Order: sequence, then structure tokens, then C-alpha cells
Amino acid sequence: MLLGTQKVNAHGELEIGGVSCVELAKEFGTPLYVMDEEHIRSVCRQYKEAFRAKYPTDVDIIYAGKAFLTLAMCKLVEHEGLSLDVSTGGELHTAVAAGFPAERVYMHGNNKSDEEVCLALDTGVGRIVIDSLDEIGQISRLAQGRKVPALLRITPGIKAKTHEYIQTAQLDSKFGLGIVSGQAIQGMRMALGSRTVELKGVHCHIGSQLLGLDCYRETVRVMFELLADVRRETGFEARELNVGGGLGIRYVSDHVDQTPTIGALAATIEEAVITHSKRLSYPIPKLMVEPGRSIVGEAGTTLYTVGVVKEIPGVRTYVAVDGGLSDNPRPAMYQAEYEIIVANKAAEPRTETVTIAGKHCETDVLIYDASSQPISSGDIIAVQSTGAYNYSMASNYNRLPRPAVVFVTGGRADIAVERETWADMVSHDRIPERILDGR
Repeated sequence: MLLGTQKVNAHGELEIGGVSCVELAKEFGTPLYVMDEEHIRSVCRQYKEAFRAKYPTDVDIIYAGKAFLTLAMCKLVEHEGLSLDVSTGGELHTAVAAGFPAERVYMHGNNKSDEEVCLALDTGVGRIVIDSLDEIGQISRLAQGRKVPALLRITPGIKAKTHEYIQTAQLDSKFGLGIVSGQAIQGMRMALGSRTVELKGVHCHIGSQLLGLDCYRETVRVMFELLADVRRETGFEARELNVGGGLGIRYVSDHVDQTPTIGALAATIEEAVITHSKRLSYPIPKLMVEPGRSIVGEAGTTLYTVGVVKEIPGVRTYVAVDGGLSDNPRPAMYQAEYEIIVANKAAEPRTETVTIAGKHCETDVLIYDASSQPISSGDIIAVQSTGAYNYSMASNYNRLPRPAVVFVTGGRADIAVERETWADMVSHDRIPERILDGR
């Protein structure tokens, strides 16, 4: 399962973007997040081409920044002509610092602070996605007479087939306004009655790492029926429909034949929109989709150096690496699966079964029973498909510094995020005088 520009070079080493992973580890150290720039750009273009070829009106492809966001990523997304979804003040600040066009920013968040709303208003973001009834009043209070273009986030009541921690549209959800509860209609009336909120349409998102397309068909049906009900009650016709993201990626070999293509996703959504637009005599709105994981997930590879190899006779062999839970919490959070390649032995057959463990004071297992080339201390292993929700969820647990991020393309490797140091770990610590004096 070689992804993007990955290949095994003439030296038998794993290579990404024309750069040997062994050389990357030597130059930049490990753990190391490696981002395949050419692959990211290719997927961005696939989204634009697939949706614009299929959809009968305007389409906006909005990169979901929560998956992976740095200054370099913001600039890449800008150059590829995508918009940007942010969900906190920190993500918005990153976009602003990168010079990302404010009119192409969509501001999300289920609990926006006054400071975050004011930053969004002052920055002039293209849309604020309203997540609650309270937020309508909050925006009106803070806008100071300004008109605020907005979408209303709807909870369509669909339980997508994915891990429960990354389902977002079921009835019991912290996100959005439910249709079944009547809050969606109530929110639409409140937004339409506001002198501040300029309601453009609706937003929904049903979950993440979705490996089927039927849930998208059902989502479009539910959203159109809601819009038809709103039109009947208020006369309002939405000009914009945001169906969120969530398309799954290949984490393990079993996913290769299961993962829908971007073209299939575009065709599914386009067909559903046209079907229900005709059925309900509803004008086809501008479409928005918010891919995140599917743009950067397969483009990311994490490199580790093997330390202790510990065989428990008759049980398993543990291979300890120099990272783990702090740079990839996904296995601990929701049993995420991965595969490995021994980067310096990539051409050799997989003859061993090992368990990849991190170095934290926890169980901290990244991969149970991984098929592997022969492995020993000092080897460099590559964990694929770590581009989404790895860097963005990284922590300093056990005071481990966060890894560096490099972008690779055309035989070049460039730092996008510097590696943290032990000094960084204490740079914000303070000792109160009474403790310093022993009082």
C-alpha cells in the first residue's frame, strides 16, 4: 500500500516526494511528520475538478483545517484555490497570520467565545456557521450594526457508520440544531428575524472516516426536505447548502478496495441534489463540501526510530519507538488502525509480526500485531496515513516535545514546523514566589 509519491528506491528504502525516509530521519530527527506536498495538491485538484464537472451550479471546496493546519498548509490551500474552514480563534489566527483571504474563510465552532466571534467579525470572514440558538443573539450583540453572512448548522439525525466518537449528526449531538427536536426550524425563524444575521443557507456534517456513500444521499434528502418546510413556513429559499466532509481514507490494506473515490462522492451528491431539487421544486443551491482528512490523511507519514525490541516468548514481540501517544493519540482514543513499513528495509519481505509501542508511561500501543520486515534497534519505521489529526492532536504528555513537520516534493524537504525542544517544555512555566522561597 504505497500512497501518493511513496515508492521503494534503488537502495531498498522508502522514498516520499523523491526524498529517502532514511535521509529525512538523519537530517531532521525522529519522530518526524512528513507531508507529501504533491499528493496534497493533487487531491485538492481532484476535488475541484470532480465537483465542478458534475454539479450544475457553483461549488466551493472548503478545506477543513482541523485535520492539519499550519502557516504552510494555509498558503498551499490558498494557492490551490480552496476555501478554509476554521473552528477556533487559534485556527483563525493561523489563517490570518498566513495571509489567507478572509472572504474565503468559514468560521465554525459549537461554543464560540465573544473574543472568537469578534475576531471573525473584525477579520471579515466569508461566513460564520451558527451552531446554536444562543449564538444568534451573541452575534447580534457583538456585530455593532454590521450585517453578518451566515449559515445555520443543522443536525439531520443521521447516525453515520463510523466510530461513535467521530459521529456528529445523530439526534444526541453537541453540534447544530436538530430537525426532530424542532430547533432547526426555530433557529431558521430566529436567524431570518434578526436584523444582524444575513442567512445564506444551511450547513451539516454527519461524521468522519466514512467508507460508504449512502449516508450522503440520505443527508441531502433530509436537508432538502427541511429547506422545503422552511420555505413553506417562511418563504425563505436557501442559496447555499454545505454538506460537510467526512470521506474516508486508506489506513490499512483492507481499506484499499473499500474507500470511495472523490469522483464517486461528487456523483452521489450531485445526483441526490438534482433528484430532490426536482421532487420538491426547489432551486439548486450553491454547493459547499468540507474535505479535511481526505486531503491530507494519506499525504502524511510519521517516521520513528526503533529503540528497545522486547520479545515475550509465546506472547508477542514489542517494538518500542521514540514517540507514540503524544504524537498520535488516535489508537488510544478510538482504536484507529495503521500499518508500518521499515523504511530502511522497504524492499524486504514482511516476515515478522510485531506490536509497535510508544515510550509513554501508559499502555501506549500504536499498532498491535503489525506485519513487518525484519526489525531491530536503530531501524526507521514509517507509519502511513498520519497526515490528519496527528499533528493537530499532538500533546506534550510526559513532556515529550512535539515533532517537526517537513513538506517534501521534487526531491526537496523543507521545514514547515520546527521541532520543539526540552527548553520549550518549561518556557511557559512559572514558580510562584512563595514556593521559590520555600514558604
